Amino acid sequence: MKRRSFISKSATLGLVAGTIGCANTEAKVKTQVSAEKRFQNGRSPWPICLDTFTIRTAGDLGKKVDIAIEAGYDAIEPWDSELKEYEEAGGDLKVLGKKIRDAGLFVPSMIGLWGCMPEDEAAFRASLPETRERLRMAAAIGCEFAQAIPNKVGENYDVKFVASCYRRLLEIGIKEYNVKPSIVFVEMFPMKTLGQATAVALDSNHPEARVIPDVFHMYISEGGFDGLKKMNGDFFSIFQFNDAPKGMELSEMKDKDRVYPGDGILPLTQILKDLKATGFNRCVSLELYNPEYHKLDQLENAKIGLEKTLLAIEAAQV
Repeated sequence: MKRRSFISKSATLGLVAGTIGCANTEAKVKTQVSAEKRFQNGRSPWPICLDTFTIRTAGDLGKKVDIAIEAGYDAIEPWDSELKEYEEAGGDLKVLGKKIRDAGLFVPSMIGLWGCMPEDEAAFRASLPETRERLRMAAAIGCEFAQAIPNKVGENYDVKFVASCYRRLLEIGIKEYNVKPSIVFVEMFPMKTLGQATAVALDSNHPEARVIPDVFHMYISEGGFDGLKKMNGDFFSIFQFNDAPKGMELSEMKDKDRVYPGDGILPLTQILKDLKATGFNRCVSLELYNPEYHKLDQLENAKIGLEKTLLAIEAAQV
């Protein structure tokens, strides 16, 4: 073969191989993106969960489960008071959990373990019977996580002591109930910010320690959102989602003022991009307390909330 002919044919083969390689790479990328978009008919990289307080006026927990199923959610996040009321009315949480799973949903988390991290050792020990009862109910319906709520830690709480309480809660929850307590932070409680909750979780020195971010409390606590991008998504057991209202002073905002995602002022697009970059792959949970929404038909309320959540996710192009 002449040199010129050999070079020409080699170039042609290289071009074909390069084109095939590019096509294969593009197909691989598309396949990966497609595999990631596993929820809500490809609209979300995360399962979307309905916090039951969002539809507070819908009736008992059984009715709220029916609404979550009909509205098209992937998961439902109940409150401990609802679990208790359901049992007291003669309901079986294990049967309800099976109904949820049979409908293709799951229960990622329960709200919550109130008073589980108090100010001193005596109070901690005194709190354990109620904590165990809540963990039992969470296990019965099939929760993986339960929110450890810092409503009793006390002002100027001792991080080392609270971390020791949290570590013991993890041991009890996992060994006795197969439920993992996760720390939530709330602006109106002494543990207000993502950073403060993270400090306690890390100092517990437990491999299953996790926190639960809520975009509304990240905002009103003034802890901000920049820390999110510095974290590993596996550290979050669930991500609570909503928006903060327009035309209101930050200092005046309360939980009842939360609005549907996209109807407020939070930088949700950047928040969701940063969340995706952490590798987070659990539930985004719609959590609203707005009394105006509770006046609506609650199935319609649930559907509106789901659609606005998905629109926010699509706007972020994650």
